[in-house]
Amino acid sequence: MFCNQCGKANPDDAHLCGYCGASLTGSPATRRLVRRRDQKVIAGVAAGVANYFGWNVTAVRVLWLLLLLFAGTGGLLYLILWIVMPLEG
Repeated sequence: MFCNQCGKANPDDAHLCGYCGASLTGSPATRRLVRRRDQKVIAGVAAGVANYFGWNVTAVRVLWLLLLLFAGTGGLLYLILWIVMPLEG
């Protein structure tokens, strides 16, 4: 049985991954794209996107800044996601 979290092989009768400790039984948790309250700077959109994809929040913020400065689409995308994404809670 392979771990969905780290991808390493585990014995078939294991309940927890021996490498990362993730649960190997039960249904996987559903991911939701939500704005984060605890890591927000402006509205929590970048923190929510980073949490959803498992990326570093600082890297997402830098990417957003680059999109805003060079492509001009970062501000509009941020505003749309601010309106559409529900607040975590």
